[in-house]
Amino acid sequence: MSFENLTPREKSILKALINHYINTAEPVGSSTISQRYFKELSSATIRNTMQDLEELGLLEQPHTSAGRVPTDKGYRLYVDSLLKQRELSPKEKENIRQQLNLDYAAAEEILAQTSKVLGQVSQELGLTIAPSFEQGVLTRVELIPVAEKRLMVVLAIKSGLVRTVLLEVQSSLQENLLEETRQVLNEKLCGLSLGEIRNTVAQRLRQVNAGDPKLIRLFLESSREILHSPPEDQLHIGGTQNVLRQPEFQNPQKLQEFIQLIEEKKLLSELLSTHGIKEGITITIGTESEKGEMNSFSVVTSTYQAGKVKGTIGVIGPTRMPYSKLISIVDYTAKALGEILSE
Repeated sequence: MSFENLTPREKSILKALINHYINTAEPVGSSTISQRYFKELSSATIRNTMQDLEELGLLEQPHTSAGRVPTDKGYRLYVDSLLKQRELSPKEKENIRQQLNLDYAAAEEILAQTSKVLGQVSQELGLTIAPSFEQGVLTRVELIPVAEKRLMVVLAIKSGLVRTVLLEVQSSLQENLLEETRQVLNEKLCGLSLGEIRNTVAQRLRQVNAGDPKLIRLFLESSREILHSPPEDQLHIGGTQNVLRQPEFQNPQKLQEFIQLIEEKKLLSELLSTHGIKEGITITIGTESEKGEMNSFSVVTSTYQAGKVKGTIGVIGPTRMPYSKLISIVDYTAKALGEILSE
C-alpha cells in the first residue's frame, strides 16, 4: 500500500486511530474518532473511511462488535510516513546518561546496565548485544590457574570487552612455564583481530620454542572455543517486569508467547545481530521478522560503536508500542553508550 494513494482524510483518520490505540490498548470505534479528533465529521463518515482502510489491509476488527486496531501493515505505513518523532528533553537525556555513566570495571557490566536502563526508560524489554569478537583487536592474554588441572584463559579486547574460557589440562601447571606461555601468546597474537588470529593461529604458533608445548598445543586445539563467542552469550536483557505490566499480557496466551520469546536467547541474539548489519535505527513490526515467535511483537534497534567494532541495542514489546518515543530513546542511548565505551 502506497502512502501517496491514501486521501488526506484517510491519512488523518489512520494516524488518529493508531495514536489513540497506542495510548489506550482498546479497539477504536468511529464515534471515538469523531468525538475526540474530528468533530466536524459524522460518525458514519468516519466509519466508512475506517472500512476503506480495513479493505486496504491497514486496519482490522478483532471482534464483530468491537472497533478497529492497526495491522502490521498499518503500523508500517504509520512509522514510515505519519510518525512524528518525539525528541527527548534535556532532563530525559541526562537521566539516561547518568544511569549509564557509572563506575563499571568491564564493558560487559556497562552493556548489562544499558539493557536495564532501556527497559526502565522505555517500559519495554531492553536488549544489548556486545560487538562481534570477530573484529575485536586482542590487547592481552592472561592464563590463570583456578584449580590443579584447570586453566582460565582471559582475552582482553581493545574495546574493553573480555572473553574468558575454562580449559582442562592433563597435568599440573608449572608457574614458570605458564608465565613463558603467556608471554609467547601475547607476543604472537596481540594487535591482531580475533578473526585474523582464528585464521592464522596454527601458523603463528607452529615454530614456538618457548613456553609449555602441551599448553600451546591445548591452546591450538581449543582455539575455536576460545576465539569464538556465540551471539547469545553476549546478549543482555533488562526490564522484564516493566514490559509485563502492559495490558497485552493480561491475555495468558500472549504472556506465554512473550516468556517463550525471552527464553529463546538464540532467537533474540540472531534478531539483534541481523539488525546490526544496518546503520542507525531499524524497526521490525510483527510478521515482518519472518520468525513466528515475533508475530505479536515489534523491535526497535540501533547500532553503537565501541572503538572500531559495532554492537546493537534495542527494545522489544507488543506491536502497540509508542514508536515516536522509543526511536528517540534507542537512538540517544546508542550514541551515549558508544561514547562511554570509546572513552
